[in-house]
Amino acid sequence: MTKQYLFTFIFVLLTRLSFSQGTLEVQNPILSGFYPDPSIEKVGDDYYLIHSTFSYFPGLPIFHSKDLKNWSLAGHAIHRPEQMNFVGQRATRGLFAPAISYHKGVFYVVCTQVDRLGNFVVTATNPAGPWSNPVALPQVSGIDPSIFFDEDDKAYIIYNSEAPDNAPLYDGHRTIKIVEFDYKNLKVTSEPRILVNGGVDLSKKPVWIEGPHIFKRNGYYYLSAAEGGTSVNHSQVIFRTRALSEPFVPWEKNPILTQRDLDPNRPNPVTSTGHADLFIGPDGNWYSVFLGVRPYEGNHYNTGRETFLLPVTWTEDGWPIILEKGKEVPSKMVFPWKENPVPGVHKSDISTNFQKGIDPSFIYLRTLVAENYQVSSKGLTLKPSADSLRGVGKPTFVGRRQMHMEADWQVSFQAQPKKENEKAGLALFQSEKHMYTLSKTIKDGKNVLEIKSDKPIAYLPITGKGALDVKVSIRKKIIEVSYKEGNQAWKKWNQTLDPKFLSTQTAGGFLGVLLGLYTEGTEALFTNYQYQGK
Repeated sequence: MTKQYLFTFIFVLLTRLSFSQGTLEVQNPILSGFYPDPSIEKVGDDYYLIHSTFSYFPGLPIFHSKDLKNWSLAGHAIHRPEQMNFVGQRATRGLFAPAISYHKGVFYVVCTQVDRLGNFVVTATNPAGPWSNPVALPQVSGIDPSIFFDEDDKAYIIYNSEAPDNAPLYDGHRTIKIVEFDYKNLKVTSEPRILVNGGVDLSKKPVWIEGPHIFKRNGYYYLSAAEGGTSVNHSQVIFRTRALSEPFVPWEKNPILTQRDLDPNRPNPVTSTGHADLFIGPDGNWYSVFLGVRPYEGNHYNTGRETFLLPVTWTEDGWPIILEKGKEVPSKMVFPWKENPVPGVHKSDISTNFQKGIDPSFIYLRTLVAENYQVSSKGLTLKPSADSLRGVGKPTFVGRRQMHMEADWQVSFQAQPKKENEKAGLALFQSEKHMYTLSKTIKDGKNVLEIKSDKPIAYLPITGKGALDVKVSIRKKIIEVSYKEGNQAWKKWNQTLDPKFLSTQTAGGFLGVLLGLYTEGTEALFTNYQYQGK
């Protein structure tokens, strides 16, 4: 047994012994559902975790934890519509891969709004906000920026950028670059310099080196980055140097995390792991958060890219390993510290009548037009906008992430459409072209429950009187629909929907499914929203 494996064995043994004395069991993923591209910062005993949100609003959620198990939503870095405009952008564009840092009492978030602003920075003294308006960083060309604060009080931005001389040798040829950053005045103060060209070994044509982070340990600067693209070939690789002015050297045994070599037919797989960030945990040891996906069939998954957690081990000569080659991401871990819940712990299941407001776990497409979402003692009234859910405007839509491969979702609402283009109801939303809507509308002068994908699938006759309840039973291979009016008995639709139509594999892009409420052309009152994972 090598010293590396012996260390891992001792770590697992000690954590299991500690658990028997009352320590903490944590399940993977630590944040289920569409929470991709994690970046984490430790401030004292507190941990702050941020994620990509693309064209959803509010953008860039910041979660808070003290034990890495219980997370509460502290706020969003983009929380005012005037901070950033997403109108006209497809849902899968917008904000890519933020990174959060803390230095001398100030929180910094750097991120990229693709196709628009480019790279930018926002700041706050409290992660709950308010956050500043974005300051553009036009000298930083590319995506996935992060800030590194060195011990001499200098700061640097590291980011994914174009190939040398903007002349890629192959598709996916990218670089990691660095610039000096005046964190007090939020300005770049140097020309960019290449740290990594292509990836670990340029001769092997590595693709999509991205998501870089620099950290320091025992006199080395470590550069951790993703490689291989964010799908099934995703991995995490590591480089190091003694000085930022010297070349970064890759570890000869890279990658330090991947699942691409495992049997794709294994039960309950976690795949596409990468985009990791390394940090020090409550016990003083190193840990990592990273993204992964849970496919239910082939490479089909509807819950998007989720956030996972693993301990980091170190080799005798000082290289980190997130997961040994050939090992599967575990679904449960035991850590040697006590549970320490924070107020307002984020939960996957929910039951709400909206009378006390819209839960902060709900998000909107591109912006919030506040007057279209009115809360009262009756529930949530949605007022229509001029834009369709299938376009790139400002539709009236509010949704919550699907967080389980299997779940039951039930909604009760009232609406009185008068025309065939007036619709209100539920949307299982993956993208503008890949969604299922279940809407009360008019067809041939009669009230119906319309079931539609990119085209109408069914028109189920209803009386149109009183409240309409719709139940959606999401399973791995089918989606079942039931409905009832008022006190009538439930009716089960005699067909099913295919979940794969909503998968990232089918739709493309980077998103997971949102289970939302919407209206077009007519006002609607929603009085109940229940979601329970199976």
